[in-house]
Amino acid sequence: MKFEPKDPDFETRVRASFARQQVMDLLGATMTQVLPGFVEIVLPFRENLGQQHGFIHAGVIATIADSACGYAALSLMPPSAAVLTIEFKVNLLSPAAGTRFIAQGNVIKPGQNITVCSGEVIAQQEHSEKSIATIVATMMCIKDREMEG
Repeated sequence: MKFEPKDPDFETRVRASFARQQVMDLLGATMTQVLPGFVEIVLPFRENLGQQHGFIHAGVIATIADSACGYAALSLMPPSAAVLTIEFKVNLLSPAAGTRFIAQGNVIKPGQNITVCSGEVIAQQEHSEKSIATIVATMMCIKDREMEG
């Protein structure tokens, strides 16, 4: 779908908010794409993000998927708005094995107060990609609020 952002400077605002989100820095995730209604976040494999079997922990995968959806929603909100996740469901399709993980968030239905998003996390190996998780997320718009993030 093609969306028209309410903020002409949406990309700068989304990237600035992402830069202030300390958990993404802690994880080592970067934002690689920002389009109206779409965001991509990339996380390189790190052993200290793993669980006992050597895969990236499911909570880490859910975190990058949630952030991708939240920022996709924020990209369509007015300049004075912020976003909060109010619900999400993640389906883990395969163990999170790979050299890097790509979380893509897409707006399905934007709204004045509630935006519904979907997303996917893809694990990349040397010469292959595999979908390892899907997400459906509901985001709440917080209007006219001075926010740092």
